[in-house]
Amino acid sequence: MFPALYAILDADQAGGPDTSLARILAGAGVKLIQIRDKKASTRKLFNASKRLVEALGPPGVRVIVNDRPDIAAMIGAGGVHMGREDLPVEAARKICGGSCWVGVSTHNLEQLREANLTSADYIAIGPIFPTVTKDNPDPVVGLKLLHAARQLTQKPLVAIGGITIESAEATFRAGADSVAVVRDLISAEDPVRRVREYLSIAKLVLSHRGGTV
Repeated sequence: MFPALYAILDADQAGGPDTSLARILAGAGVKLIQIRDKKASTRKLFNASKRLVEALGPPGVRVIVNDRPDIAAMIGAGGVHMGREDLPVEAARKICGGSCWVGVSTHNLEQLREANLTSADYIAIGPIFPTVTKDNPDPVVGLKLLHAARQLTQKPLVAIGGITIESAEATFRAGADSVAVVRDLISAEDPVRRVREYLSIAKLVLSHRGGTV
């Protein structure tokens, strides 16, 4: 079962990797959390990622390290996410090992077809909607491209980019197995309630589609 809600703790949005917020999200039912800090030194990212794994490992949360398979391997993380400018999927897997999930970003159907031929455990596609969580975001791809992507792969599809509680249902209906959310979780007045809202929407849509939450 691939988790329907993929929380991303982005240091630029949260002011740093927040272990307390991660614990709250995990307690509300989040099973997949990525740590992303593109400006951190290697040591800082290592320490922050290690703290997150130590905090979330016992509850059974899979921690994904952005960009760095070496750090993921050293701290026993649950996975690594590779962007378009990072190492190829197979190279990352050699570093972090077979039990470590390797995810990959795509922004068009050509990239998705390429990713589908790799051993990637999931494929992220986006940005689905305009996003403010990246300095230089890729062009918005929209729900139509997400729907087309669904026809091209059986791998879990993670929709990312500008997704909010208002757009989550349409995103799942377009073919996403999971939605990656940054700002809408970090800025929520009640993160627990927001997580439960996402999971409720996912259960409603995916149960009719034959998917899992």
